[in-house]
Amino acid sequence: MTRVDFYVLPEDSQDDALAMACRLCEKAVGAGKKVHVHAPDGDTASEIDRLLWIFRQGSFVGHQRLGGADADLAAVLIGAEEPPASHRDVLLNLGAAVPPFYDRFERVLEIVAGDAATRGRSRERFKFYRDRGLAPESHKL
Repeated sequence: MTRVDFYVLPEDSQDDALAMACRLCEKAVGAGKKVHVHAPDGDTASEIDRLLWIFRQGSFVGHQRLGGADADLAAVLIGAEEPPASHRDVLLNLGAAVPPFYDRFERVLEIVAGDAATRGRSRERFKFYRDRGLAPESHKL
């Protein structure tokens, strides 16, 4: 059964959800997991791609865009489509909706930013998972 975790940034936080996504990718890869970052559009994909190169000095998370050559070798794949079977450990969802292939992963990570609109969409995703018999957990940061 898929484990779902919501990482809730403080309401008044200036922390960026994409910076948190980078930290979660680094942690998962450090634990030996392969990650698919579901980026729903080209702008989000480009930004997370860029940030994974620079988010923390001394750190590098091997990654590439979905569909690139040697995708199976990268620890993190970024894109909107379903990833290959090699990347079914962790799904980090950066979209407003739940990807239709979420249940093919061992674990799903959701980041909840501080603004009201994002929190509302996150509550909808939380309910979606719960309505499907999953037990999502929230982690306040």
